[in-house]
Amino acid sequence: MELRVLRYFVTVAEELNITRAADKLNISQPPLSAQIKNLESELGSALFVRGKRHLQLTEAGRLLYRHAKEMLNIASKASDEIRQIGKGMNGTISIGLVEGSAPDIASKWIESFMKKYTDVKFRIMDGNSDELIERLRSGLINLAVITSPCDNTLLNSFKVGQEKMTAFMSRENPLSKLPGETIDLVYLKDQPLIVPSREALNDMIFKWFKEIDAEPHIVCKMDNYLDVAALAGGNVGVSLFPKTSYVLNQKIVAKEIVNSGRFVEYLFVWLKGKPLPIADETFIDFVKASIAKN
Repeated sequence: MELRVLRYFVTVAEELNITRAADKLNISQPPLSAQIKNLESELGSALFVRGKRHLQLTEAGRLLYRHAKEMLNIASKASDEIRQIGKGMNGTISIGLVEGSAPDIASKWIESFMKKYTDVKFRIMDGNSDELIERLRSGLINLAVITSPCDNTLLNSFKVGQEKMTAFMSRENPLSKLPGETIDLVYLKDQPLIVPSREALNDMIFKWFKEIDAEPHIVCKMDNYLDVAALAGGNVGVSLFPKTSYVLNQKIVAKEIVNSGRFVEYLFVWLKGKPLPIADETFIDFVKASIAKN
C-alpha cells in the first residue's frame, strides 16, 4: 500500500463522498474511484458501502482508517524529524509548570537543554495541575510538570521530585509556639484549614486525617500559592501547602508535617497517543536522563 493511496483513502473516509474528496485532493473523480477500487481488490475486502448520495465505512474500512491515520502520522513525523536533523534542533517547547517546586526543578533542565540546543526556545505557562491538564488536552501546551496523582489512561508520566507538605500558621496561633520545625498531623485535626483547590489533593488530605480518625476542618480552598502567606498570616486558618509556597513573612511560622508519606510528588506529563515535535521528544529524553543521573 502506497502512502499516496492511503492518503486518498483517508480523505474519502473522512468526507464519505467521492466528489468532495476529489475536490479536496485536487484530482478528478474517476481516478480517485479507481484507486479506491484497486485498494479494495488488493486487500480482498470492501472498504465502503456505496449509497446513492454518500458512502459508509465497512468494518474493514474502519479498521484500515485507524491504521492508515497512524501510518500517515508516522510518515509525516519521520519526514519532519529528518528535516530537523538537516537544519539542527530548533523550535519552541511549550510547557506548563505547576506552582510550588516545579519552576525550580524545571529551571535546571531548561538551562542545560538551551546550552546544548541553542536554537530551541521555551514558552512557559503556569497554573494549578487541573488547569495544566486541560491546556494539554486543548493543545495549548505539549508538556507539563504537575502534582500527583494523574490519570494514567490519559497521560504519560514519570516522577521528577517530591516535597514535604507544610503547615503555615500565624504567630498568634498557639501551635506556632510548639518546639521544633515540624508538627504532627494530630495537632491540626481541630484547626481551620486552608488547602489547595485541586480535588485530588483534597482527597489526599482527607485520607491523611482519616488515618488518625479525624476529618479536616477546611474553611478555604485556593489556587495561588502567593496568597497562602496572606491568609495564614491573617490568622484565617492553617494553610497546608508544599514547602516552597512559603513566602517570607514575619507574621508566619512554617512547620513541616512530620508524619510519613505527607508529601506531594511532582510528575512530568504529556498526552498519550499524541505525536510530539522532535524538540519536545528530545527534551523528554533529556529530562529522563537528567533524573537518572540524580
